[in-house]
Amino acid sequence: MVIVREAHGLSEPSGPAGRPLSWSRTVAREAVHRVSVAEVLLTDVRNHGDNRFEAAAQWPRSHPTFPHGGDGRHHPLMIAETLRELGIYIPTRYYAVPAGAHFLIRDISYRLDPETEPRAPYGASDITCRAAVTDIRTSPCGRFVSGMRLDVVLSAGGKLFAWAGGTARFLDGTTYAETRAAAHGHTARRRLRAAVRPSPAQLAVPAARDVLVVRDGEWSTSTPPTPAIRSSSTTGATMCRAWCCWRAPGRRRRWPPVGR
Repeated sequence: MVIVREAHGLSEPSGPAGRPLSWSRTVAREAVHRVSVAEVLLTDVRNHGDNRFEAAAQWPRSHPTFPHGGDGRHHPLMIAETLRELGIYIPTRYYAVPAGAHFLIRDISYRLDPETEPRAPYGASDITCRAAVTDIRTSPCGRFVSGMRLDVVLSAGGKLFAWAGGTARFLDGTTYAETRAAAHGHTARRRLRAAVRPSPAQLAVPAARDVLVVRDGEWSTSTPPTPAIRSSSTTGATMCRAWCCWRAPGRRRRWPPVGR
């Protein structure tokens, strides 16, 4: 991929005027559809033009949703969460997607190199992300961005260790309501009643209360209409976890690692 080749050729991260990226504080929680500041990973994002971006993220040793391994390895779904936050921040900040739009993840995947992935037995890991936006879709009138693809390479300490990518749609309130209504019709409700809720271990989440999806068929997932689902961002994060655990083409480590 082009973005991977570019990342290999870049040295120290810097902004448009040569100012280094900052890991000092997170972006606003609202900018990445998070309620808790403790769950925000992004700290800085720079636009380099031509749909290329550079970003900083900090992965804490202890995350409330994604626990680390006993040997200091971060939870692999931190990659997916970093991509999710970039997939919200970049469209709203640089492509005029309204902050109130509903973000629907269409597909997401990641690859992780266990030889170069960062470890944080103490403190946190400063992550550098280099991202490329492609396949930009617009509304029928051509005035608004309605979808895009985002590919990201992640590095720490000057070493590339992961790639992630996905596509998303951005819907206004009316279109989103129509989509939800179609997805929760009589047939959908009947399928949900027959579906099986996976265990927390299958989704790599700490407890049963964090499981907000059900298994519908061999691999697909559906979001049950529970009170916990109040926004598209919550649904997106949950689907992100489920999709990565079941469909990720990269390393699929059992979590937590046995014997650690």
